[in-house]
Amino acid sequence: MAAVQPTVHNVGIIMNGVTGRMGTNQHLIRSICAIRKEGGIKLSDGSVIMPDPVLVGRNALKLQELCNSHSIAKFSTDLDACLDDENNIIYFDAQTTGRRADAVKKAIAKGKHIYCEKPTAVSSEAALDLYKTAKAAGVKNGVVQDKLWLPGLVKLRTLINSGFFGEILSVRGEFGYWVFDGMGPVLPQRPSWNYRKEDDGGIISDMLCHWQYVIQNLFGDIESLTCKGATHIKERKDEQRKTYKCTADDAAYATFELTNGVVVHFNSSWAVRVRRDDLLTIQVDGTKGSAVAGLRDCVAQHESQTPRPTWNPDIDSPIKFSEGWSRVPDYQTFDNAFKVQWELFLRHVIADEPWNHSLLEGAKGVQLTELAIESWEKRAWVDVPKLSD
Repeated sequence: MAAVQPTVHNVGIIMNGVTGRMGTNQHLIRSICAIRKEGGIKLSDGSVIMPDPVLVGRNALKLQELCNSHSIAKFSTDLDACLDDENNIIYFDAQTTGRRADAVKKAIAKGKHIYCEKPTAVSSEAALDLYKTAKAAGVKNGVVQDKLWLPGLVKLRTLINSGFFGEILSVRGEFGYWVFDGMGPVLPQRPSWNYRKEDDGGIISDMLCHWQYVIQNLFGDIESLTCKGATHIKERKDEQRKTYKCTADDAAYATFELTNGVVVHFNSSWAVRVRRDDLLTIQVDGTKGSAVAGLRDCVAQHESQTPRPTWNPDIDSPIKFSEGWSRVPDYQTFDNAFKVQWELFLRHVIADEPWNHSLLEGAKGVQLTELAIESWEKRAWVDVPKLSD
């Protein structure tokens, strides 16, 4: 007898804004293309989800080049036509933040399920409205929260769930690196709009929405915060090598009080030189142990391994503090974090599997960035009201 071929769910996905660095590398190549190369996503009933993307943007030449390079059949500069196509059931948005809300609302009006990058809108009011609009329309929806699936943070979550820390007392995050200003021979490694407030740039709006979901999912709900922003580098050169004035913050120094009493501090900066194990490190200190997680690795020190230092600045320390830490093992094979979440969302849309990252979660991230900016302007602590639908 001939083998029974599995049912294939060909899922039309409008991918708007994938010509940018993040959209191309993480969402198209390392997520959707990777899923296609693996033969799709296999469900428990034996059927397969196969993404069928159409690339949408304003530059037809760039879209054509992406299609040719990655065996994608379709591209378009006409978003409305793609939204009218009933074969496209998901709308994904990786445009710049200012263009996102209007496009997402058009897609909701056409009955498309929504998945989009963060920040989901330029204001928490607009972000919450997107969630309410999607919910009222009955479409499934989600926001990218990729850092939850980074190997280092997965290992950290394993320690938390095992009770390794005892009572968690505090968390310290360090993120960032030196972004060259372009004034010398080394080219900038981030786009110029990141440093212009009028183009929705700024590290507070860029990164604090990440820290919101990391903190909430790993450590607890945020009750209040204080934040100090700064524009350390005043001028940079853009992609045309023209000097421009930096009007957006390139560093943020924030402290969060959680409802469970944990204190979390995060430094984020595009004007810092890295002398730590990774571009992102998160140290967690508890009564029974501590750990430091990076993007891919995590080390821990149990109470029984903790040295007993005594203060004496007149001699070299006899303790090598970087020793005495144990590497958390790789308990599993780790896939690309963006790809993992894409697979979860596609399973949610096609098989109605669980999903905890709706546009409401995206609105919480936008809310936190607004409150951080308010704190900076007022030079004061601000409370974080609970967002609900």
